[in-house]
Amino acid sequence: MVDQKSIRVALIASTMMGWALQQLVSASPHLRWVGTAAGFKDAQDELVHQADVLVVDLEDRTEVPDLVQFVSGRILRVLVVTNLRDTGALDPALLAGLHGIVRKSDPPATLLTAIERVHQGELWLDRGATSRMFMHIVRHKAAQRENPEGIRIATLTGREREAIAALVADTSVPAKVIASRLSISSHTLRNHLTSIYRKLQVNNRLDLYAYAARNDLGRQTEAH
Repeated sequence: MVDQKSIRVALIASTMMGWALQQLVSASPHLRWVGTAAGFKDAQDELVHQADVLVVDLEDRTEVPDLVQFVSGRILRVLVVTNLRDTGALDPALLAGLHGIVRKSDPPATLLTAIERVHQGELWLDRGATSRMFMHIVRHKAAQRENPEGIRIATLTGREREAIAALVADTSVPAKVIASRLSISSHTLRNHLTSIYRKLQVNNRLDLYAYAARNDLGRQTEAH
C-alpha cells in the first residue's frame, strides 16, 4: 500500500534519464514517483499539480531561459539535476523561484536528501550559489534604500499601469469614460485606483497625476 504522506515527485527528463531518476525515487520509502514529462512544454498542469517536488534534468545552459519561464510565478518546488560545471548559469532561475541544484556527479543519496529538504521549504544550494544569492539580496536592499520610488512603481501590475496611462493622458475625463476606454467596469477601475493609491502612497487623482509627472510614469506605462 502506498503511503499517502509520501513526497510526490514528478520528473522532466529524457527517456533514459527519466527512467534512471524514476528508479532512484521509487527506491525511497519516503518518495513517490507520479509521472515524467519529456520537456517543459510536455509538463501538463495535471502532472505538475500532482507533485510536491518537480525534478528537472537540465543538460546545458541553453535550457536555462525555458527553466526561468517555467518556475516564474509557480508555487511548486522545483529542483534541478545538472552536469553544468558553472552553476552560476542557473542564477536567473534561482532568482525566479528555483529551489535547488544537484550535480550529476553527486552521490544518488544526495538527490533524495535534496528532495526531502526542498519539500520542507529549504533551499538546496552549494556555497557559491548561496553566496551569490546573499549578495543579490544585499544589492536589492541597497537599491530599495537608494530608489524607493522605483521599488513602489515596480509593484504595479500591467493593468494598473494602463489605468495610470489613461488617467494621465486626460485628467478632465470622468472615471467612467476612462473605464470604457480600458474596456473594464467602473467598479474594476475603482479597485485598480485603490490599489494604485496604496502602492504609490497617494490620495487622489490629482496626487497621482503629480506623482506620474514627477516620475515619468505615464511614459513608462506606455512603453510596456
